[in-house]
Amino acid sequence: VQLQASGGGLVQAGGSLRLSCAVSGLTFSYYDMGWFRQAPGKDRELVAATTWSGSSAVYADSVKGRFTIARDNRKNTVYLQMNTLKPEDTAVYYCAADYRRSGVRQRFDEYEYRGRGTQVTVSS
Repeated sequence: VQLQASGGGLVQAGGSLRLSCAVSGLTFSYYDMGWFRQAPGKDRELVAATTWSGSSAVYADSVKGRFTIARDNRKNTVYLQMNTLKPEDTAVYYCAADYRRSGVRQRFDEYEYRGRGTQVTVSS
């Protein structure tokens, strides 16, 4: 199983980025997907997660109204659209997959499969 995150980079405050996570080696449509981030000196935190069908999503309070998680089950890919970026959004962003359950998991270590991160840096 591979989860390959991409789309990170350097952007000015107020700008936008779209992260992608391409998944292979599992039946993507059976898995809830999450995006997490970890800033230097801080714990890894859930940014957004969506159910296997994409019918519902959860977001961290700090990103509500600015970030949107979406998935394309035909392309085995989950996206994180990040708008109005702030310097405090600077972090390494990770995607993760968890076999569908009754509710999305909030902790990175609860996800069955976890990818390597992509760096997002927002300059002020």
